[in-house]
Amino acid sequence: MLITLYDIVVVFFGFVLDTFFREIKSRGSHKIPEEGPLIFVAAPHANQFVDPLILMRNSKRPISFLIAEKSMKRKYVGTIARSLHAIPVIRPQDSGVPGKGKIYLSDRKNEPLLISGIGTKFTEQLKVGGQISLPNDRGSSEVTDIISDTKLKIKKEFKDLKALEMLTQPEGTTYNCLPHIDQSKVYQAVFEVLNAGGCVGIFPEGGSHDRTEILPLKAGVTIMALGAMAANSKLNVKIVPCGLNYFHAHQFRSRAVVEFGSPILIPRELVEKYRKGGQNKRDACSDLLGIIYNGLKTVTVNTPDYETLMVIQAARRLYRPEHHKLELPEVMELNRRFVGGYMNFKDDLRVQQMNKEVMVYNQQLKNYGLKDHQVQKTAYGGFRALFLLLHRIFLLILWSILGFPGMILGFPIMVIARVISAKKAKEAVKSSSVKVKGRDVLATWKLLVALGVTPIFYGIYTLIILVIAYNNNWRFILNFGILSPIVVFIILSVITYGTMRLADTGLDIYRSLRPLFLSLLPWSKSSIQNLRQIREKLAFDLTELINELGPKIYPDFDAARIVQESKKASRSPSPSRPPSRPSSSLRLLSLTDLMDDKLFNWEKAEDSDYDDVFFFLDKHDGGKITGRSRSNSSSRRLSSGKDGASSSASLTRVNSFNSINSNLEAFTQLPKTNTISSFNVPEVRITDDDGYQGDKENSIQTKKNV
Repeated sequence: MLITLYDIVVVFFGFVLDTFFREIKSRGSHKIPEEGPLIFVAAPHANQFVDPLILMRNSKRPISFLIAEKSMKRKYVGTIARSLHAIPVIRPQDSGVPGKGKIYLSDRKNEPLLISGIGTKFTEQLKVGGQISLPNDRGSSEVTDIISDTKLKIKKEFKDLKALEMLTQPEGTTYNCLPHIDQSKVYQAVFEVLNAGGCVGIFPEGGSHDRTEILPLKAGVTIMALGAMAANSKLNVKIVPCGLNYFHAHQFRSRAVVEFGSPILIPRELVEKYRKGGQNKRDACSDLLGIIYNGLKTVTVNTPDYETLMVIQAARRLYRPEHHKLELPEVMELNRRFVGGYMNFKDDLRVQQMNKEVMVYNQQLKNYGLKDHQVQKTAYGGFRALFLLLHRIFLLILWSILGFPGMILGFPIMVIARVISAKKAKEAVKSSSVKVKGRDVLATWKLLVALGVTPIFYGIYTLIILVIAYNNNWRFILNFGILSPIVVFIILSVITYGTMRLADTGLDIYRSLRPLFLSLLPWSKSSIQNLRQIREKLAFDLTELINELGPKIYPDFDAARIVQESKKASRSPSPSRPPSRPSSSLRLLSLTDLMDDKLFNWEKAEDSDYDDVFFFLDKHDGGKITGRSRSNSSSRRLSSGKDGASSSASLTRVNSFNSINSNLEAFTQLPKTNTISSFNVPEVRITDDDGYQGDKENSIQTKKNV
């Protein structure tokens, strides 16, 4: 098979991604058709330039992604994009110019479409079909009529509260004039790729963001699919929904899951409606956009707010049996199923009470500085815990010594990447109305800065070592002659890679120290035991509730499982007590028992580590979204639970919980037609035929429409 430049670039960036991410899991790649035209629609667009790289790395077929022409003009990004066969898109906002004067709404109630100006030159700067946009991406609207230099009419009124606040100020607000962009060249380029049997990739949300739900979809993808099939009756375009799920995505050595859904077959009747034009065309696009929206829901985890997401993840961890570790794709699937069940029964009083108790438990974990999977491990005290603690401290010191040279080499690069990416995140938040903290751009800029700075620093390191080797006559380096610089560079790279691997293990060891330390403190034993009992009761009550409510929405509740039930349920020991041992007081622990590091699983990350802080929200601020949170996020507050009741789980009940441990292993498979049935497809109206308008970020406060 012929190796192309595309393959070389994808392999290179695959290595870069494997360096930045600790683990990238792919699920459902077998569903991707091996031939024929495809459109990959991916969401959520949570990691800017990293998202398409991950998709290309895990897809079996080459993908041509749409990219802003502005990005194509950048020196390095443009070169990479052209090598990856990217299709440039001219966005109106990239060609906009500041408007003269200021604009305001003279009569908001009676004439919301009439825009008035103070010192404006509408006849000179705008044309019918162009747009006016407000600062900080607070919305834009098409110009339908230019009455004079100070009066014009727009196609749709501004509904965002901050936009209305700007437009109703006595002094008015600044604005930008955006030209009408003819996107026929973009569509033609897409049609050519599809007619050749190729693949096109697009993020239908438009711009990247760091929210917990899919943003309103743009109509461009439907026009591309239906337009191609309408122009070529023999063409059969399929749409593959792709879910991008990150865990601490902005952090170095984090994890990601990319999931490919079942291909969407475009009904021929929609193509016929599209051919008729007018309202039929808009209805066809609306129907297809709804199908795509449903498809994306099956491969993503979406919750209305951050608090709900935290409850869902905590409940999933409580539901997982102690003896079973979930893989990343299983974690995502179980999260999705929990979201579906929660959204169906969120008004049930028992579910609401469970919600409160889980949030209280989460707060208690935070107070103790523990992860959920560490709670049951605090039962081990005495000599064994002391030995494990000392053993791991020794390993941590050893790993730190071995990794110190690599840490010194990489420290300047990490600092520069961190500073520049943080600056870019702040700039992104200021220029967008949908970003929370701008963390969707952090990983991108860290990678870009590292790619640019690393060769420079390692070149300097190589030069310094060669000078030292020459002055001290280090023959083991100088004997390589002209290849000496390459040899030194390779040695430095190996040291850095080894340090990175040691850092992964060292971080796991460090995280395992706290439960060991707490288990050795005499004054903390009672409170820690109380926490274990609270967890046991929560797990039992949650399982009972799921077993009761699950079959009501999932008919095959007991048939389809993420983890198949074992033939014979094993009774695991109660987490509140250490495993039973021979009663002989003279029994001595073997060395292998003392050094059994599987006890705290530091060598293999628990699934609870995957999502303690999902997406990009800072755990240090209590998980609160400041400044730009959704309005309904504030409706849920941490409620004080009945600690006394929670901690009074009887041993009988605990044993009952252990006896049904095998039932904890699964949640039933969601219906194939609509994985999350409680999420309704948003009403989608195609109000115009302006075509694909690029990656414009509209305010999520507006209704989900196009």
